[in-house]
Amino acid sequence: MSTPLVFDRALVRQRLARALKSGYADFLLARTVEDLQERLAPVLRSFPLALDVGTPTPAAADLLLRSGLTEKVVRLSPTPEQGSVLGDEERLPFSGEMFDLAVSLLALHGVNDLPGALIQIRRALKPDGLFIGALLGGATLNELRQAITQAEAELEGGVSPRVAPFADLRDIGGLLQRAGFALPVTDSDIVRVRYGNAFALMRDLRAMGLTNALNDRRRTPLKRATLIRAAEIYAERFADPDGRIPATFEIVWLSGWTPHESQQKPLAPGSAKMRLADALGVKEGEPAPQPKKE
Repeated sequence: MSTPLVFDRALVRQRLARALKSGYADFLLARTVEDLQERLAPVLRSFPLALDVGTPTPAAADLLLRSGLTEKVVRLSPTPEQGSVLGDEERLPFSGEMFDLAVSLLALHGVNDLPGALIQIRRALKPDGLFIGALLGGATLNELRQAITQAEAELEGGVSPRVAPFADLRDIGGLLQRAGFALPVTDSDIVRVRYGNAFALMRDLRAMGLTNALNDRRRTPLKRATLIRAAEIYAERFADPDGRIPATFEIVWLSGWTPHESQQKPLAPGSAKMRLADALGVKEGEPAPQPKKE
């Protein structure tokens, strides 16, 4: 079965290039870079050769070099950038088992084949190599999605896809396992940013290259009246007492290791050396003792 084309990948890169040229809004990326540093701090080993998969700017690569965790970072950049390899996160141009560490910040939510991208990252890593990434999750921009949907339904008699269907945290762990990663870990960070109005939020989305790049998007822009109504609905439904509106960004973190014989493994079924009944101090078939009431 072919992978559904959810995103217009050429348009994704075009929108990002425009944002980088006109002044990239890096507040979310800066936060994820700080979090990446905290998440790597407990890892007591070095990674001689690292790979940065599609992070919008060199910020993650710069952090890895500054921290001394790695001696060299190969950066796969989604837009032309001096010293980087121009490429697509869905088609890694590297042979197998090259890297000790791979990171990807705020990039993989825009690929059409996330399982395939994770498989390629795993294949690019050496045995016992680490992957750690962050992508936008399903709760991202839920307020904006609801406001635009209602405004279109009211004024245009129907709705069209406007906000990307970001991956759900509950699915990511399974995708890591399907891709062949061992010891998968996932969690999410909810970030709420406040704005004066919906139009200020939309300007920031444009400055991050996150405007609509869905393959099935309506090719005509939203009508002015629909935009104004969406802003009104946003304020009516979600505004804080001071009149400012919140925008939700869910950052889903995922990590996993390429399998290696040195890693901890679950015990095989039937390999336990003590019966549960013996551990509880009861005979087989008897109920476990209950705690005494004071």
